[in-house]
Amino acid sequence: MAHYTMDGKTDMALDEVDLSTALAEVNNEGKPYNPAYDRRDMHRLGRVQEVKRRFRFFSLVGYMVILASTWEFALVTSVFALSNGGTAGAIWLTLIACCGMCLSCLSMAEMASISPTAGGQYHWVSEFAPPAYQKPLSYAVGWLCALGWQSAMPLISYTAAQQVVALIATCDPEYTSQGWQGALLTIAFVVFAILFNMFAINKMPLIEGLVVVIHLFGFFAFVVIFWVLGPREPASRVFTEFQDQNGWGSYGLATLVSVVGPSAALIGADAAVHLAEELKDAAYMLPRAMISSALINYATALTMIISLVSAIDPDVLDDILATTTGQPWVAVVRKVTGSQAATIALTVLMCFQFTFTSINQATTSSRQLWAFARDKGVPFHKFLSKVSPRDGVPHNAVFVTLGSTVVFSMIIIGSTIAFNIILSICNVALIVTYIIAIATLFAKRLRGEKLPVSRFNLGRAGIFVNAGALCWLLVLATFLFFPSVPNPTAQSMNWACLMFGVMVIFAFVWYVIRGRHEYDGPVEYIRKDIE
Repeated sequence: MAHYTMDGKTDMALDEVDLSTALAEVNNEGKPYNPAYDRRDMHRLGRVQEVKRRFRFFSLVGYMVILASTWEFALVTSVFALSNGGTAGAIWLTLIACCGMCLSCLSMAEMASISPTAGGQYHWVSEFAPPAYQKPLSYAVGWLCALGWQSAMPLISYTAAQQVVALIATCDPEYTSQGWQGALLTIAFVVFAILFNMFAINKMPLIEGLVVVIHLFGFFAFVVIFWVLGPREPASRVFTEFQDQNGWGSYGLATLVSVVGPSAALIGADAAVHLAEELKDAAYMLPRAMISSALINYATALTMIISLVSAIDPDVLDDILATTTGQPWVAVVRKVTGSQAATIALTVLMCFQFTFTSINQATTSSRQLWAFARDKGVPFHKFLSKVSPRDGVPHNAVFVTLGSTVVFSMIIIGSTIAFNIILSICNVALIVTYIIAIATLFAKRLRGEKLPVSRFNLGRAGIFVNAGALCWLLVLATFLFFPSVPNPTAQSMNWACLMFGVMVIFAFVWYVIRGRHEYDGPVEYIRKDIE
């Protein structure tokens, strides 16, 4: 069967090319790469190659490891598990979350190989959903995905800012953080991330490699300190004693409520997908990079949470949670090492890591927005879908990501509670897009329909993997709407349900007014004659 490049010229019959032979070919850089596969995929998807393919397998794995920063987030979000579920709850819930997210990652990796596009979830829904639901359902998923990644940008930057605040509080115990300081620090992080994406994007693959090395060295530094200097609580106590300090009345319920902690550390399996059109040999490399980085992230997150809680004396847990630094992990490090200098050094390391997490976050957020704008899914889509011919970067989408983050950050000045309420939608929105995308693939398998040819296939196990992923994601989505304490006040209430409803209504209204007239859905551009 003949295939065609974007200029209409016939290319080699790629389905007849042996993979080992194809990878043995070299490009002008002298490295194994067969661009014919990428041309074929872009042609099937009906897309023009606008962005530059600057990533390879290892650089993308490094990108995902840094963006996820699972062991760093395991430290930062441990406060949720320690107050709901205790040490045992933190460990076992993290293990369950790793297994559930692994099934989700496998499901999305298969879809990414079928359609390696920056659109990700909304494209897959458009392609796999029943024809009657393709357009409105993919439009809704596109909006939720854009909302999730755009709100994740200020969330990551604010997390980085909190580490700086913890550093200052460690150096000066009398220091009290002000809202305007948190806002300025958040804006500073996002501005640096945007500038990096604008002027140093071509150096990102190289720099990612260096940061990954520091990331891994930092991981071992924390683990060694916790195990060598920590109090070494008995395993029988750490792994089996659950707690319900907030009064849920059930250890199981208290543990499940704290799912926001591990979910924040492990979510984002689709981050690499939105760079699919910037990855060489994407259909083959993308799913393998997603799985490889996920396994690394799961292993480091689980190891870190076990190391952290094993070094906590339950008798001083209340003091740790009430630390003036605002970061319980800092209090644990200070108590374990007994050294202010060591605590400062490790806090600086965390600040460094979250700086590059912010950089990668800006890349993914802007690419997802650009992809959805390319399909006319958002207002001002002509402006947002432009790509610079000089460096292959969607500068307008990058600048809008900066603008939205600055606007969100200003809310911190008035109220950090209001800021957290607005950003609570991040995890919920992304999880819902995972559910809908995987559900369409699962339904397609149940109907016995043939899936398009891909270079990563789950085979007969696919239906069980998809079912397991959906079961986990539905449970996760349910408990992400729970407040952290029973009988919450307005301040402690989880307002994700309200924000989620508001954004769904807004997307629906825009769809009725404008979207349904402009948005066709990616499936309309797919060439059905190419399998």
